[in-house]
Amino acid sequence: MFGERQAQGKREVIWQVLSLRLVSTGEHYSMMWNWWFWLCLALCTADQYRDEAVRIMNETPLIDGHNDLPWQILKKFNGQLQLSEANLYYLEGTHTNIPKLKTGFVGGQFWSAYVPCDTQNKDAVKRTLEQIDLIHRMCQTYPETFLCASSPADIRLAFQQKKVASLIGVEGGHSIDSSLGVLRAMYYLGVRYMTLTHNCNTPWADNWQVDTGNDKAQSHGLSEFGEEVVKEMNRLGVMIDLAHVSVATMEAVLSVSQAPVIFSHSSAYQLCPHRRNVPDHILQLVNKTRSLVMVNFYNQYVSCQKEANLSQVADHLDYIKNTAGPEAVGFGGDYDGVDDVPTGLQDVSGYPDLIAELLRRNWTETEVKNALAYNLLRVFDEVEQASSHSVLPNENFIEFSELQDTCRTSYGYQDYSQQDHSHQHRPGVLPVVLTLPLLYLWQP
Repeated sequence: MFGERQAQGKREVIWQVLSLRLVSTGEHYSMMWNWWFWLCLALCTADQYRDEAVRIMNETPLIDGHNDLPWQILKKFNGQLQLSEANLYYLEGTHTNIPKLKTGFVGGQFWSAYVPCDTQNKDAVKRTLEQIDLIHRMCQTYPETFLCASSPADIRLAFQQKKVASLIGVEGGHSIDSSLGVLRAMYYLGVRYMTLTHNCNTPWADNWQVDTGNDKAQSHGLSEFGEEVVKEMNRLGVMIDLAHVSVATMEAVLSVSQAPVIFSHSSAYQLCPHRRNVPDHILQLVNKTRSLVMVNFYNQYVSCQKEANLSQVADHLDYIKNTAGPEAVGFGGDYDGVDDVPTGLQDVSGYPDLIAELLRRNWTETEVKNALAYNLLRVFDEVEQASSHSVLPNENFIEFSELQDTCRTSYGYQDYSQQDHSHQHRPGVLPVVLTLPLLYLWQP
């Protein structure tokens, strides 16, 4: 490799210089120069790994599973991209802008269409649609940088055009307001994954805080309607994201889903026992189902402390690779969704340094490229292959009694409940009671 030859040349020059210096000054300074030699050798080796990381990332750009820049644009500018201070070339105070994306060799990004849990049972659908619209407007405002993508083919096209494939992930099942119709509408708008919960339960799935005792289990994983949501996501070709859900929900989904799932921004529980992370027995199921864990960079999920560093992130990548397999690991930085990120990974421009660290840890080029892009593309391909648009849409609905009825109308529910649906029900107790005397009289 050119990078290796360059590094070897540097080492030879340093050795020659140091050798001459030792001859001219005598053995008095030999120990000092020996120390400098090893320091310089380490720096040259670091350059070698960094150069190799850049070469690989030029060939296989990184796909990141989760970035909350749209949420920052909503908070800072009420979603107004055309304001001068919102210009993504010069945007300050965020982990993400266009120059940082280019420096970080980010070639694909799932932008999060996120609205908080306090929108549940209120205006969650409206606010989520506005965030989906914002992501589309990012592509329209910066067509030289972003290409809105909704398929693996679109991602590959963006790679060819040296653009950032911009995909949409909805973060939190509360955004569909327990409606399969809304789920389908969001799919038609380009949504390609949905996190089943955020930091709150939905009426049909439990979130991770159930495992801490801060929330009470309602569905004990998935309700019957929750299973219908999973099946409809499979039918459509929407990736199921298990970041933020309870362990029981993870287990239920992994047993129901007919396609691989993702954890768009979660890390390894064994290294940091935070309930947002993925425990070992789930990592085994990830391996069995050909699913994917995209490692989160939030310090609390990396080190379980306020401070963390790049090496500790690499530890999580190592652990998931070794436990769930090299096809089960990816990157889900959670940039602009968290405040505390590791030293060495202060923003999206730091990805090449992380790749250099993986190479230093003897990751093969194939393993690195898989983690960068091919693992996600493989899962995305398999999710699409499992979809079935020739099958009619699922028309099941959640019972009105399972919804909080504040500010809700009941159109359809009332009319449906007043109709005669006796042909849909099994015989009840009364027919059985009336039949027993007849059987008694019939006996000879």
